[in-house]
Amino acid sequence: MNTYLLFFIALAPIVWLMLSLGVLKMPGHKTCPITLIVTILLAVSVWKMPIPHAMTATLEGITLGLWPIMLVIVAAVFTYNLSIHTKSMDVIKQMLTGITTDKRILVLILAWGFGSFLEAIAGFGTAVAIPASIMVALGFEPVFAAIICLIANTTPTIFGGIGIPTVTLAKVTNLDAAALSYPIILQISILSLIIPIVLVILTGKSVKAIKGVLGVTLISGLSFALPSFLAAKYMGAELPSLLGSIICMGTTILVTKLFYKDASTNDIEKVSMKKGIMAWLPFILVFLFIILTTPLFPAIHNSLSSIKSSIPIYTGPNAKPFVFKWIATPGSLIIIATFLGGLIQGAKFNEIAGVFVQTCKQMTKTAVTILSIIAIAKVMGYSGMIKSIAQVLVIITGDAYPIFAPIIGSLGTFVTGSVTSSNVLFGGLQVEVAKSLGMNPYWLAAANGCGATAGKMISPQSIAVATAAIGMQGSEGKILNATLKVCVVYVAFLGIISYFAAPLFGI
Repeated sequence: MNTYLLFFIALAPIVWLMLSLGVLKMPGHKTCPITLIVTILLAVSVWKMPIPHAMTATLEGITLGLWPIMLVIVAAVFTYNLSIHTKSMDVIKQMLTGITTDKRILVLILAWGFGSFLEAIAGFGTAVAIPASIMVALGFEPVFAAIICLIANTTPTIFGGIGIPTVTLAKVTNLDAAALSYPIILQISILSLIIPIVLVILTGKSVKAIKGVLGVTLISGLSFALPSFLAAKYMGAELPSLLGSIICMGTTILVTKLFYKDASTNDIEKVSMKKGIMAWLPFILVFLFIILTTPLFPAIHNSLSSIKSSIPIYTGPNAKPFVFKWIATPGSLIIIATFLGGLIQGAKFNEIAGVFVQTCKQMTKTAVTILSIIAIAKVMGYSGMIKSIAQVLVIITGDAYPIFAPIIGSLGTFVTGSVTSSNVLFGGLQVEVAKSLGMNPYWLAAANGCGATAGKMISPQSIAVATAAIGMQGSEGKILNATLKVCVVYVAFLGIISYFAAPLFGI
């Protein structure tokens, strides 16, 4: 069959996803299973994939979607939901809002630092909804608060949810997650320094707004970017955003207290150190449990990593057994840490279990969407559909392709609302193109992941979460117009880095 004809047929499931989600506004849990069925039929009829191979490829995708991907998503949201149940989130909010009344610095603390933290441990809109609602309560104009939080919720998302977008990208492309983290952080670190400056300028509605807070703005960006860089290079995908956000918040608050004293905060009730630590305890334990099980602590890492099962699922060529890591996986560690933290806080076991069950019910539709998308990616990858798309993209763009790699990633997030889903949809495509061009597959996979972060600020799903949080439904168009301008510059910057920077780092 003609190469170009195969290209267009292979694109059909992706085009349908974009139309059904972006134009027809169909919910993901309905359109994604339909797309999966269409993909299987095309793989069997056009690419002559044997039916048993198609079925086991689907099963492998569903299995990967459940463990570890949905496990860590449920675990992260569970931690957040428990903090709401125990009222510890109220204490955390009180701590953050009693620091300064300078709106420029509040944006750095709430939208950038706290938003990054929520993205790191939960994601799924919490990083936009919660900071935006707090900002409105502090006197920010609602639509502006939504815009600021959407723009801030970009660079941290690639390592959000305890690294799940990067870990998933690695799994669907058969790359090493720890090795993939490094080229990702190389491409996105500069933007982590720039975004806080953009937030302050937008808050003051002028470039001159940076005057007087340039020091704390630079420190806020650097205190996120540097720890994230080191964590990505030496620890892997799970901790960059978590470590970066914690150090960023702490450093920004400390610098504010030392050099930007604000007398008007004196009347706000102070939170004692003991009460503050108790409020943050589940998150502290999550951080400790994950860092203790990284290769930095080989004795713990090796012993827990050995608790695993290897099960053959896919029956086609180049099949590899699917490995379940039962304990040394972020989802399991987060759930254990959250249960323990909740018990120490004084919650009863039955209460915590109830919150966990409720979280599982809450994530049912999300699970259907994600399992279907990952199964689609597996079938497209194993059948050769992704390869058919990659061949034509190489012919059309040639050596200039890396410029377009981040655009493809951002388009995926715009449509699906998820950096993880964008990585699943297009990660395999980027790797195939890299192989065809003789490039390092890690670099183009990273370009997809970094580009996917740009799509978060313009995704209809993200904007809907933001408008719901601020009570301004109907303002979606105004918000999109504002974030789209930033998104275009953001993606263009990533395209330049993707094209020119690889040789600088020997990649």
